[in-house]
Amino acid sequence: MRKVILLPLAALAVFSLLTAAGCQNSDSGKSAATFTEIMPGLSYVDSVVGTGPEVQLDDMVTVHYTGWLYVDGKKGEKFDSSLDRNEPLTIPLGRSLVIQGWDKGVPGMRVGGMRTLLISPEMGYGEQGHPPVIPGNSTLIFDVEVVDIPKVEVQVSQEGDGPTAELGDQISVHYTGYLWEDGQTGEKFDSSVDRGQPYSFTLGAGMVIRGWDKAFEGMKKGTKARLIIPADLAYGSRGYGKAIPPNATLCFDVELVDIAGK
Repeated sequence: MRKVILLPLAALAVFSLLTAAGCQNSDSGKSAATFTEIMPGLSYVDSVVGTGPEVQLDDMVTVHYTGWLYVDGKKGEKFDSSLDRNEPLTIPLGRSLVIQGWDKGVPGMRVGGMRTLLISPEMGYGEQGHPPVIPGNSTLIFDVEVVDIPKVEVQVSQEGDGPTAELGDQISVHYTGYLWEDGQTGEKFDSSVDRGQPYSFTLGAGMVIRGWDKAFEGMKKGTKARLIIPADLAYGSRGYGKAIPPNATLCFDVELVDIAGK
């Protein structure tokens, strides 16, 4: 199974640096007193409190966002926006794969909620910045809307009795993938079983679609299950070649065959 890179290169502010390290909003008129400090260097104000499920520390979350430099007490140059592309972004929280201001500032929001995050350099891109759009030691402002908290449905048909897969483990799986249509399997698009060779990857390293990284974490060796994976955690609005259309929900029948060293 091959991973497709879903994020456009323009999504600089949040995801392109995988090891990234009270005020006034001149556009909205919010004063410093309206911001609440989450921790030193990170504050927020909610313009809309959502009514949907609450974002947890380790969730995958789909968001729309716009990011600006924060200069002289107000919004400066806009450097990125998912709204301009009309394509929300799905990100993993709690794994240091996004800037700390997002890892710490998005949890607690609810689906439908809109929040402004004020992020210090230490919680953003630090001394190095992200040239050419984000200078070193930049304070940032993001407007964030939580669109969805996509989940993988895991239907276990046989519980394994072996060790548990953890992030960083090298695991081997057998799988057969189908399009998921109207609550049932559609066209089969790939199968390691047909090839007689399980597929191996490092769990949590971004080598596979996000739904796989999420589903196999905590699974026991020998487990057989069906995974129903929404498009946001699979190949998104772009699909994958002719086999997987845009915005396709996928179904995988899987078996966790081996965990290296366990």
